[in-house]
This record gives sequence, structure tokens and C-alpha cells, in this order.
Amino acid sequence: MPATPLPTPSAPPVAGPYSPAVRAGDLVFLAGQIPIDPATGALVEGDVSDQARQVLANISAVLGDIRAQWTDVVKATIFLAGSLEHFATVNEVYAGVVGDHRPARSTVAVAALPAGAAVEIEVVVHAPVD
Repeated sequence: MPATPLPTPSAPPVAGPYSPAVRAGDLVFLAGQIPIDPATGALVEGDVSDQARQVLANISAVLGDIRAQWTDVVKATIFLAGSLEHFATVNEVYAGVVGDHRPARSTVAVAALPAGAAVEIEVVVHAPVD
């Protein structure tokens, strides 16, 4: 099955040689989103909860671009810069977005994230072709 990049007009501008969303069969892989404001291309100001909200808003926008929603998400990976000290805060914001839906999830502490972001999230979506 060929991997096909999908149009994502609502995604923030990409900062490298990658696609925000790529289809492979019935799965769509979304590239990690950091808290970039799509309107300005700048990292949002604020604390980790503000950053998490922006990341999740970016993912929601890309989900809309591919005609999917959070209930179609089968796996999420959360990357936290530095340590897991912000795990509870990000978890609370994340829970507010996914609601009762519970995709598989991993959370990983990393040394650093692009643009100095505190959080990055990527997801895999089950989105059968029409």
C-alpha cells in the first residue's frame, strides 16, 4: 500500500521535509504537532497547559482536514521536554479533548523539542477511504 501525503490546509506551516498527514491504507499518520499558532507561525506564549491546548487544537484542525475526529484516533504519543514534571497538567488537558474515548497512548520525556516547545503530540487515525 503506497503512502500518500494528504492536504492539510489548517495545519501550521511545516518546518522541514515532511507531511502533516500521510495515508497508508485505512490508517492516517499525523506528524507531531508542537504549539505553533497556524495564523502567525509562532510558538504560543503561556504555560504548558496553554501549549498543550494549542497542540491539541492543531491536531483537531488536521483531523478536520482529513474528515476525521478524535474518536477515530487509535494511538497517541506525547513528548514532554525535559522531564515528566508536566505529565499531570498535559494529561488533564488531553482528557478534556478526548473525553470518554481512550486511544492507546505513550508518553515520553525527551531532552528537547523543536522551537523550544514543552509538548509535542502525534497521533495515528483509523480513517477508511470512502
